[in-house]
Amino acid sequence: MTTNFKPLTLCLCLQAIFLIISIPTTQSRTTFLAKDEKLSLIENTCKKTPNYNICLQSLKANSASSVSDVTGLAQIMVKVMKAKANDGLNKIHQLQKLGNGARKALNSCGDKYRAILVADIPQAIEALEKGDPKFAEDGANDAANEATYCENEFNGKSPLTKQNNAMHDVSAVTAAMVRQLL
Repeated sequence: MTTNFKPLTLCLCLQAIFLIISIPTTQSRTTFLAKDEKLSLIENTCKKTPNYNICLQSLKANSASSVSDVTGLAQIMVKVMKAKANDGLNKIHQLQKLGNGARKALNSCGDKYRAILVADIPQAIEALEKGDPKFAEDGANDAANEATYCENEFNGKSPLTKQNNAMHDVSAVTAAMVRQLL
């Protein structure tokens, strides 16, 4: 009886070792596939926007994008919009402190960027949370328009071109992304 016991024990030990070795490999491959699928979602979503590179760069910079659906990706883009709006408003305040001669245009732009922060972005956030993408799209489109209006205030000599272009482009990407939820 002892001779039959040793091969059985050896067989069970080998099966246990094989099982232990194979589990991490299976989990790693599943995680890898999930990352590929998420990257594919991000890439496919960004391909349907007016600026693939800005979309991809913005989403890859946020680790939450790897576990997000399209609504989550749109919410991340709204946060990027908010950051760009704050950058624009900060630049306006810096220029106002310098006593730049374009005081009227800067004041108008300040109003436009405050409208983005106080109305357009909260509208987009709330609409996405409530599952009403049309209003989120409207908020993003309004923000893009405000940036364009600000740029036009300076008649071609804007000290805010970089900020206005960034705000417009991110907002247009966000609007196109939200449109995919309709």
